[in-house]
Amino acid sequence: MDALSDVLRVAHLTGGVFLNARFSEPWCISARLTPELCGPGLGSASHLVPYHFVVEGELHAKIDGSEESVLLEPGEVVLFPHNDVHLLGSDLGLEPVTGSDLIKSPRDGELLSIDHGGGGVSTRLVCGFLGCDTTADNPVVSSLPPTLKLNVEDGDAAEWIRSTFRYAANEVAASRPGTGTVLAKLSELLFVEAVRRYAETLPDDQTGWLAGLHDRYVSRVLTLFHRDATRSWTMESLSREVGLSRSALAERFSRLLGVAPMQYLGNWRMQLAAEQLRNSSASLATIANSVGYESDAAFSRAFKRAFGSAPATWRRSHDAAS
Repeated sequence: MDALSDVLRVAHLTGGVFLNARFSEPWCISARLTPELCGPGLGSASHLVPYHFVVEGELHAKIDGSEESVLLEPGEVVLFPHNDVHLLGSDLGLEPVTGSDLIKSPRDGELLSIDHGGGGVSTRLVCGFLGCDTTADNPVVSSLPPTLKLNVEDGDAAEWIRSTFRYAANEVAASRPGTGTVLAKLSELLFVEAVRRYAETLPDDQTGWLAGLHDRYVSRVLTLFHRDATRSWTMESLSREVGLSRSALAERFSRLLGVAPMQYLGNWRMQLAAEQLRNSSASLATIANSVGYESDAAFSRAFKRAFGSAPATWRRSHDAAS
């Protein structure tokens, strides 16, 4: 499995569409996604990534307090990977109305909805979310910018994205049986495509996990780690595998990802352990062995350093929260 797929797998993405909105100029709302708006489709996700797809009209969007905004036209999508408070509107200079105060209770089988504005030119949005189990510890989510616009006119997947969300918009309008399941999968595919497209456009001097995927040596190390995290990797064995000296490899990896290779591997093993503790009933000994620890005690010490509590305590607290 490639590194990106592995990280997204462990993140346990869940997606859905929660809002069908129609606005008319002039208008401006302030929004931040909460678990209550996502409904039962959210599951146990601890972090939310809202997105807004423009069906018709134009949309200006920005993070609240930021000077930079983006303009979206029909068929384009904006995501807010860190779920910051953000402004949407025809004129972001207007005093914003809190979006959640405008939401109408749905009838059976329908989405939440908003119909708001001054009666001018209309803009229609379909709003959805991605949920994942981890936030700052997830290298993909933490590498994304606060605002991510997906320009459907660029790239090989442009027509796929346009047709997919036309379909999604029609599903929303029709409220057909099974729509929730269909839109959840579309939301997950959208997020993966947005991440891939963002990674492809990173400048050469960019740092971070996604930038590491474009470095021939660092990407090879990431692939090796994610393909076999339990192996007793050393800098010497990594150096032989990727064809670069130990010192040069360590410098390159640390400069791009901000941590040394062995530290990254240790952190990733803890993410894998947390996933199993949260989603399985496997014994601590089994989990310790599955992430490369021969000793339960060594595993418990490493886990406590990473998460602040022993594995058994952490598991009980997450069972109670789910």
